[in-house]
Amino acid sequence: MKKKAGSTDMTAMCDVAFLLLSFFVMTATAKIPEALPVDTPASVTQTKLPDTDLATITIGKGKVFFDLKGREVRVKALELMGQKYGVTFTEEETKTFSLMEGVGVPITNLKQLIGMKTSERNKAGLQPGIPKDSLDNQLKDWIYNSRIANIDVNDKELQIAIKGDAKEEYPAIKQVMDILQDQKINNFSLVTGLRATEK
Repeated sequence: MKKKAGSTDMTAMCDVAFLLLSFFVMTATAKIPEALPVDTPASVTQTKLPDTDLATITIGKGKVFFDLKGREVRVKALELMGQKYGVTFTEEETKTFSLMEGVGVPITNLKQLIGMKTSERNKAGLQPGIPKDSLDNQLKDWIYNSRIANIDVNDKELQIAIKGDAKEEYPAIKQVMDILQDQKINNFSLVTGLRATEK
């Protein structure tokens, strides 16, 4: 007798594949492009940064950006910065700011940045960076007011992380470290990319 070739019903397999595909598409979140993308230096350290009570200072291409975790903390920090520089933000502008990623503009231009769409906001070269020179040191004020805001909201000390580009020159990084040390912040993290270790 001749044996007939067996056939496998793939209907169930296709159903499972499409269910998994649908699940991953619906639960995935789109990554928002960074306003200042940096190529971090490599290291073998595997210490993770905290998800809360964290401010990240990003340095690259001669610019400095500032980001703060937590919507309520961001709102309080913006309120304190507005009081310091005499800029008033509406409730809608405050809400938009609480959802934004890092900021890289002087406080006087922040209202204009908040008014833009997210796609426009993150265009390369649009944000000139936060001023950090001796005559106009807004980065120092962002750090100071963010620390106050974090203590007011979370009753915890704010952690600081510096995320610098691997090609950034040392004086730019040192200037930010000096600003931190002027505020008696001697404990901060350096963000690096994970490098494979040789065996």
